[in-house]
Amino acid sequence: MTKLIPMTQPEFEAFLERSIPEYAAEHVRAGNWIESESLEKSRKEFEKLLPQGLNSADNFLYTLYDGEEAVGMIWMKIRDHRSKSGFIYDVFIDERFRGKGYGKSLMLLLEEKAREMELNSLELHVFGSNHVARKLYETIDYKVTSVNMSKKL
Repeated sequence: MTKLIPMTQPEFEAFLERSIPEYAAEHVRAGNWIESESLEKSRKEFEKLLPQGLNSADNFLYTLYDGEEAVGMIWMKIRDHRSKSGFIYDVFIDERFRGKGYGKSLMLLLEEKAREMELNSLELHVFGSNHVARKLYETIDYKVTSVNMSKKL
């Protein structure tokens, strides 16, 4: 049985160690950043978004467990208290557990948490090259709200 548990400090440190370079690489692949500056830009964005780490206001970081095994994590922030909307900043399933339904379980468990917080909506960003994630989000009724497009010349 899967469950979402608030992230511990060691899990948070592992999350940063993995997420900062992955986020930098995604921006380089998308053509948004040059590689030599990408790690520093990524680090700065994480510091801005999580100024107090795990204790940053309105941020909720969870680890997904299947029994005693950590299989993934998710990070959501309450974006707007008036409209009661949340934004999902990161979704991760360990490679060993991908393709086994954990991504869907993770997203649906977060929706339960969001409802408990009385949120009305959840939003997220997905890089265009991440076809697996896009398909998952579409299967659980996330709708495209904008599209950025680019052509290399």
